[in-house]
Amino acid sequence: MMRIGLFLATNMAVLFVIGIIITALGLNQPGTGIMPMILIAGVMGMAGSFISLLTSKKMAMRSSGAVVIHSPSNDTEAWLVDTVHRQADEAGIGHPDVAIFDSSAPNAFATGANKDASLVAVSTALLDTMDQDEVEAVLAHEVSHIANGDMVTLSLIQGVVNTFVIVFSQLISAMLDRRRNGGYSRSGYGYGRGIGYRTTYMLAQTVLGFLATLIVRWFSRWREYRADAGGAQLAGREKMIRALQRLQSLQQPAQLPAQMQALGINGGLLGAIGLKKLTMTHPPLEERIAALRNAA
Repeated sequence: MMRIGLFLATNMAVLFVIGIIITALGLNQPGTGIMPMILIAGVMGMAGSFISLLTSKKMAMRSSGAVVIHSPSNDTEAWLVDTVHRQADEAGIGHPDVAIFDSSAPNAFATGANKDASLVAVSTALLDTMDQDEVEAVLAHEVSHIANGDMVTLSLIQGVVNTFVIVFSQLISAMLDRRRNGGYSRSGYGYGRGIGYRTTYMLAQTVLGFLATLIVRWFSRWREYRADAGGAQLAGREKMIRALQRLQSLQQPAQLPAQMQALGINGGLLGAIGLKKLTMTHPPLEERIAALRNAA
């Protein structure tokens, strides 16, 4: 609940800052309807991220077909549950549900809005292609994501940038429309505008949305380095390096649903450069391995 409270408080802070910026620029004129627009943008910007966060566990299970191990049916399942619970205790979080999903690619993910009621899932291919030490490191990586609160933080960042995109797309379009008409319109920002306003709004949303995506993807890559470091602490650095090397040697696509690709352990493209690298959810595996090797 504390993290959800932070989520909502940050949203209010964002709206407050936007209001200050608009007032400082002299855009908050009578008849523009700008403050209601800011509030609506805040709700729209954060609502999707907030709902996705609260439903992330169920949606991830449904999308991947993951089945929670309620009562282990074999030694492998018992070991998975025991290992995740032991690592969770070391990380100071509640015991996550442990699940397995059927996939031809080795992968794993963690999700959940609450550190004490989360989910860790591994693919059948990961269990088939990795030895126990490597699987342990992958589990530690996912437990570290939970301990770091990465799902809440990523949703928070997504909601904040969504709000900025909506507000400033409206402002840019309205300012251009106001200049064309020679003054403020009583119809307000975003209401009663013509095709010029709507075209500008769509173009601004596209450009600003792309820039916002770069910010979200940067954080997504950064959190992978932090989860690797956490996994190395929980399972051992050599085990973590070996697990990443195993993923690198297999050179298989992640094969997670598009909406879940940022959650998986495997996702960076080998040798990606330039814009392609900036839009990736994961750093290349070779860079993650090098970061672990260079860690003090």
